[in-house]
Amino acid sequence: MAVKVGMVSLGCSKNQVDAERMLYKIREAGYQLVWDAALSDIVIVNTCGFIESAKQEAIDTILEFAELKKEGRIKKIIITGCLAERYKEEILTELPEADAVVGLGCNGDICGVLDHVLAGEQFTRFDDKSKLPMTGGRVQTTLSFFSYLKIAEGCSNCCSYCAIPQIRGKFRSVPMEELCSEAAEMAEAGVRELIVIAQDSTRYGEDLYGELRLPELLRRLCRISQLKWIRVLYCYPERITDEFIEVMASEEKIVKYIDMPIQHCDGELLRKMNRPGDRESLVKLIGKLREKIPGVILRTTLITGFPGETPEQFENLCDFVNEVRFDRLGCFAYSPEEGTPAADMPGQLDEETKQHRADIIMEQQSYIMSEKNETLKNTDIEVLVEGFDRYGECYFGRSAADAPDIDGKIFFTSPDRRLVPGMFVKVHITEVMDYDLIGVVINELAK
Repeated sequence: MAVKVGMVSLGCSKNQVDAERMLYKIREAGYQLVWDAALSDIVIVNTCGFIESAKQEAIDTILEFAELKKEGRIKKIIITGCLAERYKEEILTELPEADAVVGLGCNGDICGVLDHVLAGEQFTRFDDKSKLPMTGGRVQTTLSFFSYLKIAEGCSNCCSYCAIPQIRGKFRSVPMEELCSEAAEMAEAGVRELIVIAQDSTRYGEDLYGELRLPELLRRLCRISQLKWIRVLYCYPERITDEFIEVMASEEKIVKYIDMPIQHCDGELLRKMNRPGDRESLVKLIGKLREKIPGVILRTTLITGFPGETPEQFENLCDFVNEVRFDRLGCFAYSPEEGTPAADMPGQLDEETKQHRADIIMEQQSYIMSEKNETLKNTDIEVLVEGFDRYGECYFGRSAADAPDIDGKIFFTSPDRRLVPGMFVKVHITEVMDYDLIGVVINELAK
């Protein structure tokens, strides 16, 4: 009987793509994949180690499986991913229940890791992180009709608060031909929404081609006939070029949605973060995007409580949020990360102050979102069907304005109970419920 292997992948979609590549290698080697990791012989915890809350989630998850191992329900635990890479010296000491702790550079030889633990070894292994596979087969873990295309690995921005360059290495793009081939294969398999991701997607091509090539890549992806929506995440404001804006505006398949992490608007704090820009330049860029791309949905992330943030600088951020009125916004209390310049900066704020400021920003945004959603009442929106909620007796899905897992949903009824996930329907919006919308199908569109 084949050994059963399960995996829990934590953190971002970029880590999820890494997990899918490992799962493909494991399946091809003859292991049996099980989707409920608690029912496996060997569980792989593909960890995130970005900020404190992510680290704690990873540790809690490992400890849960450690209990199952103690009870004899699973046999082996392997820890992979960012937490393993970042804390290679400490993890096996702190979590002796683990049978193996391996770095990102070992993902390509995950089957060799399985062989070692099945032989009864407890070990650590950390190959050069540049060996992390950036292409190859994947076992899709998202819903069948959407998937992520990771166009680059690592990051060279070196923001003072961020440990990603230490963990994943410098920015390195995947050749365009390989990305187009991978995207075509996913489209052939039924993917209708392709989500382009990297730590900084707008930097794509700089290292390979000597210039920013994301616009060209997007044009080529738009030629794949089976794709209906192409979404781009993580666009840094300093690299949003006129060419990128033109492609975003003119290509019908590219959804008018820009995820632009800006972190703050205060020029002094941005310089301490090793980020360019200030409130004036950001307001100007946002105005340009809204002018050149009518109806564009703008999403951002902010950090409150960065070292030295004064009450006046925080008030400036609040004013900025009210002025710009982002369509989607997430805000995080600053987390000091070991080994980053910001962690050693003077003026560290207490946790309560940092979180209180984040809560204020999110409360502001809730009012903005509510007002924006109210304007959608009695409008008709194209929706990608994701499933049926048998408790609420309604379907649910997303519009082009909503990225999976981070934005809201649209709940809707339909006289036709034959709707299936992956279909597109037109929904008439009748009500607003917090961040979500409620409506009724008025017609069915092509798959």
